[in-house]
Order: sequence, then C-alpha cells, then structure tokens
Amino acid sequence: MKGNTVSKSAMWVLMALLILGLGGFGVTNLSGNVRSVGTVGDAEIDLNAYARALQAEIRALEADRGEPVSFAQAQADGVDARVLSRLVSEAALDHETSRLGLSIGDTNLRDQILDIPGFRGIDGKFDREAYTFALDQAGLSEAAFEADIRAETARTLVQGAILSGVSTPTAYTDAILTYVGEARDVTMATLARGDLTTGLPEPTDEDLRSYHQSHLPDFTKPETRAITYVWLTPEMIIDEVEVDDAALREAYEARLDEFIQPERRLVERLAFPDRAAAEAAKAEIDAGTRSFEDFVEDRGLELSDVDMGDVALGDLDGAGSDVFAANVGDIAGPLDSPIGPALFRVNAVLQATETTYEDAEAELRDALAGDRARRVIDAQIDTVDDLLAGGATLEDIADETDMELGQIDWHGGVVEGISAYTGFRQAAPTITTSDYPEVATLEDGSIFAMRLDGITEPEIQPLEDVRAAVRSAWLTQSATDALRSQIADQVTALQNGDSFEDTGLASESVIGLTRRGFQPGTPPEFIETVFKMAEGDVTLIDGNESLFIVRLDQITPPNDEDPELAQLRKGLADQAAGIIAQDFYQVLAADIRNRAGITLDQQALNAVHANFQ
Repeated sequence: MKGNTVSKSAMWVLMALLILGLGGFGVTNLSGNVRSVGTVGDAEIDLNAYARALQAEIRALEADRGEPVSFAQAQADGVDARVLSRLVSEAALDHETSRLGLSIGDTNLRDQILDIPGFRGIDGKFDREAYTFALDQAGLSEAAFEADIRAETARTLVQGAILSGVSTPTAYTDAILTYVGEARDVTMATLARGDLTTGLPEPTDEDLRSYHQSHLPDFTKPETRAITYVWLTPEMIIDEVEVDDAALREAYEARLDEFIQPERRLVERLAFPDRAAAEAAKAEIDAGTRSFEDFVEDRGLELSDVDMGDVALGDLDGAGSDVFAANVGDIAGPLDSPIGPALFRVNAVLQATETTYEDAEAELRDALAGDRARRVIDAQIDTVDDLLAGGATLEDIADETDMELGQIDWHGGVVEGISAYTGFRQAAPTITTSDYPEVATLEDGSIFAMRLDGITEPEIQPLEDVRAAVRSAWLTQSATDALRSQIADQVTALQNGDSFEDTGLASESVIGLTRRGFQPGTPPEFIETVFKMAEGDVTLIDGNESLFIVRLDQITPPNDEDPELAQLRKGLADQAAGIIAQDFYQVLAADIRNRAGITLDQQALNAVHANFQ
C-alpha cells in the first residue's frame, strides 16, 4: 500500500511538469544533437527536463512576487543553481536504482498512466489521442514519458526505504515546547522620572565629557563607503512607455472578474443526514429552543468548519435563490446542497460593485506601463554590460543610456533612495575599490552598477558636535540611577519577602507571560529578563527615563491539554522529522554522487539559458 502511494505521488510530480510544459513560452523542446546537460554515473540529466524545471521555478517565482521575472533576475536569485542541484540529486538516485535493478512492471506503469485525469476523454476513460496530444505539446515522446514514470517511481522507492520510520526524539519536542509554552506570572511596579522625590542636577562639562568618553560607541560615526552608481528603475521611464487602448481593453477584459463583482452573501452552511433531521433542527431554531450554534456543536464542528465565506448566487446551485432572498441573520432551508439537505445562515450582504473601464484605466495603464518598462530595462542589460566591458565609466553610461548617475555615502543606517533596495544593501558592504562595475538587478526589475570611490573609517564624534545628544543621554541615565537609589531600601524589602503593598509601591499583576508575548510599555529586553529569573527573584529593568521593579511569582509549565500547544507539538515533530529525513536523503545523494562521479556540460547549460533571454 505504501509503495502504491509513493508511486502516485511520483505520477503527480511528473504531471505537474507536463502541465507546465503545455503552457510554456518556447522552452518545451530544444532541438539539436545534445540530449543532456550532464551525467551522474550512468544516469543522464535530460536537457529538456532541465529546461522545463527551470521554467517551472521561474513561474513559481513570478507567482510569489506578483510580477514578471527576467532570467537575469532568476539567476541572481540562484534559481538555475537550485534546479540543477535538484536534478543532479535525482540523477544520482536514477544511477543507484539502475545499479540495484529496481523498476516497476508494465502492469503498474499502465495503471498509473490510466489514473492520470489529463489523459481521459469526455467519458472519463483513458483516451489515446489525448495522451499523445498532451505529450506532444509538452515535447515528450511516449517512450520518454513512460521512462520518466519508471525512473521517478524507482527513485521514490529508494527514498521511501531510507526516509520511512524517521521520527523525532521526544526529548527534542519537549525541550522546544517547554521553551515556547512555559509561562510566567509576575508582579511589577513602574516608576517614571516624575516619581523622583528630588530633581536632577544640570550636568557640568565634566559630567558630559565623562559620559561621552564612557559611551564612545554611541557617538561614533560608522564606516562610510563613498559609492558612485548608475541605475534605472521602471518609474524613471514609465512616462515614456506607450500603452495603446487595445492593450488596455484586453487587460480590462482579462480582469473583468476583479472589476465587476456581483452581489454576494457571507453564508454558513450546516448539512444534515436527511431532510427530516434538517427540518427538525430548523423547527427548534425557529421556536427558540436551540440555536444554530448548538447544532454545529452537536456535530462536533466549529463555526469555521461551516463557514462558506462570501458566495455569489451561482455558487449555491439550486439553493441560491432562497439564500439570496433571506435577510441578514435569517436561516434558510432545508435546501438541497452537494453535501445533503442543509440549513444556510446569512451573516452579511455584500452589495454588487462595478469598476468601469474608464475608472480602471489609470490603474491598468500603470500596471501595463510598469510591466513594459521592466521589459525595456531588461533589454538594456546586455548593452550596458558591453559598454562597461569596453571600458566605459559609470559617467559615460549615464551619458549614453537612460541610466541615471548618483552618489551615496553609504553605511548600514542609510535606507533611502537606492539603499532602500535589499539587493543594493547586500552588495554595498562587499564591494572593493578594485571591483569592476557590473550590471545587477534589483527586486522590482530595476538595474544598477556601482563603483567604490573610497572608505571613511569609523570616526568618534567630538563632544562639541554631539553635546545635545550627550546631555539628553546623561539626563536619561541620571534619572534611572536616581530612581534606583531612591527605591533601594524597598527593593531590599521585596527581596526579603515583603509584598509590594508593604513597601508602598503601586503594582500590577501580569499572568501567563510567554516568550511569544509582549508586555506593553516595557523595553525590548523585558521578556528575556523575566525568563532568566527564578521564582521569587526581584530584579530592576531600565526603561527610557523609567524603572521597572519585577518579581517573578510563578513558573507554569506548558499545558498538555491546550489544543494549540498539542497542535504545535505535532507541527514541531513533523517539521523536525522532515528535516532529519531530508538530511538523510542529502547524505545518500552525496554518497552516490561521490561514488558515481558527476559530469556537467556547460555549453549545453548555456544553450538552455539562451532560450530564456
């Protein structure tokens, strides 16, 4: 049974690749004499399989970002390396299964192909023409596809043999659950600067000099890098990009479901075994003897289990008319539904909305212009690279292209302009004066190249330049020190067992603090400090011109009956088991690769990449 499940999983993986191939953008079948991009032992890494996998990863990245991703951007994110690494691991398992003589029989192969819905006709049965057509569109022969299924199934058998039975040690999950789920009960008092019984003196020059010298890191300019750069963003050229009315109309029609929303209802649906049971429940609800919630609870369900969300008239089949005729709070039914006779409760009415083409035009124009601007920018990468390779300076690039020249004195605290981009902030700390300017992409499709002109080492700021900041910091520290001195005797009494009331300190109790929690008004280190305390400990925590006196009253272990923690325990165990299993798999794949040897054809890889440019 387990082997059969594994085989079905393999089948669906292959189908996913097949379906992606059907909608490809020209990378479904690469012609030529080269068939593979490399080998692991006796197993080849098929060139077309690499192209399809690369295409699938780029599409997934586009779906995640919600915008087109160029191949240059995908390479910068390491997509090609990840795909190749995965296929190398699969080839390693193919080599091992071949060495072990593992394979599935023709009968199992036939059954798996017949189970694939995409190969069925309108009668629900396997259709030979649909099978041939789908494979042809994906650039696969029947022999190649069937060989892929055999190989994937054999790989899965090896993986299953290694990964089955992997479990997480109980001590591991207990330790993490204790860390996450333990709670603390504390009593605390808060004193602010206004609680001082004496005023603060005005700092002397000597006070400020002393504070400045003892806190030099706080008054030191960080290392600053003088960077010259050129960059081009979609916003810089978006006004120059033309978008015709036909394209706007086409985009509007494509998003019609978004711009024209029919009237909808927020509905809950509770199904019953038969109509008699549904009618009896409706009668009790109408009589007021029981509520809709009571019947949901009787079925062992939560309201979230019966919530259909917002639905349109057509989503409810034959029940739609009655449900849409009901008012908010009404219960309609019993009515027929795909899961049996049901009661429908209407919780809200969402009125129909329509955004006309004229109202949507500006949004559509921005979206299309932005997309085209990114494509224009992407097309300029090779030109700029060629200019740089020919010896052009960044200043020359700014004169000869649409790119704009800029300069920034950069350090980690600068997050404006080009430094707002993660890609720039990652590159800026590593550039050297000997580095050759190269074009790189940013997360929104922008491109840039930069040059390091010089580095200014960290510099201590003279007292006279930061006198106001030093004075403010001195006053804050002095207020905290004065508060500590003022309540020293009360803290000692608390440590000796007196209550907050006995010491005259106004206090509050905080119950059930966890490491995942947050106590409003406290400094960032508050939770961490509390969880380092033992029961009965009293400690002081500095705030901003304030002081927190905290006593730890009780440590509560995780509640084993808490459903949330039980779910967390299962999630932790499953996650850890998955990580351990993946480590086992990687060890096996690495061992096979080392024994079998790897050969990669860079020219073949470049040929595939060229189809994405």
